[in-house]
Amino acid sequence: MRVLACLAMGLAAGFCLAQGGGKLLVVEKGAGSLGIVDLGTGAVVSVPEGGVTGHEVAASADGRLAYVPIYGNSGVGKPGTDGREMVVVDVAAGKVVRRMDFGRGVRPHLPLLGPPVTGFPSGLLYVTTELEEAVTVVDPARLNILGQVPTGSAESHMLAVSHDGRRGYTANVGPGTVSVLDLVGRKLVTVIPVGKPGQAIPVQRISISEDDRLVFTSEQTTGPGAKPELDVIDTGTNAVVKRVPLESAGYGSAATPDGRWLVVAMPGVNKVAVVDLKTLEVARTVGVEATPQAVLVRPDGRFAYVSCDASGTVDEIDLAGVPASWKVTRRIAVGKMTDGMAWARGRE
Repeated sequence: MRVLACLAMGLAAGFCLAQGGGKLLVVEKGAGSLGIVDLGTGAVVSVPEGGVTGHEVAASADGRLAYVPIYGNSGVGKPGTDGREMVVVDVAAGKVVRRMDFGRGVRPHLPLLGPPVTGFPSGLLYVTTELEEAVTVVDPARLNILGQVPTGSAESHMLAVSHDGRRGYTANVGPGTVSVLDLVGRKLVTVIPVGKPGQAIPVQRISISEDDRLVFTSEQTTGPGAKPELDVIDTGTNAVVKRVPLESAGYGSAATPDGRWLVVAMPGVNKVAVVDLKTLEVARTVGVEATPQAVLVRPDGRFAYVSCDASGTVDEIDLAGVPASWKVTRRIAVGKMTDGMAWARGRE
């Protein structure tokens, strides 16, 4: 294996991943394209999606393909076009090679590839389809729709999947709830109210801890007197067990592979918050470019990447060392209105 060979030569695993062909995939909403970033050289290839833009992206298990649902030209819960397609991009060739039609306008949004399951060694692809109040289950090889999992709520915008592939969690934006899904039985387990009793505060984005014990979403409180919080859900009890105060409303988040930290974008103040998952408190903040959106932590844990919408960049934050330096080491110019990201693994 390439990474083992590199380690034998005394090179860092993160360097090996970049040199071995791993690519960062970044949605360029403002350009209607997918950016493919070679982290070894910093070079970016932009692939036109050939229609109204997507917002999020997932990579195939072997890193060869990128899946980009075409959401439409609206914001969640707002008037606009209703996307009905998903495009498939060949990462190495830098071009769209296939298209999938959902059959009608469903506003497909977040794609996530689950772990291997019986009959699908490369995993199943789960796509939030907002207007159907469901998560659609797709065979990523044949692009066939295999079924749906109802969310029981409108505006099921984002999705997190447990590492064993058994549970899914959707952030339902306007209703301010989280749906818990049985992905094996393809049924709704429960809907969790996120706001305090009597409140229906919108939520955005969702992520899960490395041990699958906690799920995180952010209340979108704004204006005078607002007290933005990161809501922490215990997956054993399906209840909010902690509300972590944030400097500004949170957005995308991702946990580090060692399970120690959660990195949370805060667009309102152009920072990310670093939450200590042992204490569930903000340990530090890191300044980034304008309006950070999504966070991706590289599989080796070496860097976190933060897509910054208004600046059209991805900020690279160094997580190496004990303690980590938590400094922005590189700003990668990508396309307009950067948003969703995925990691396409290199070929070994």
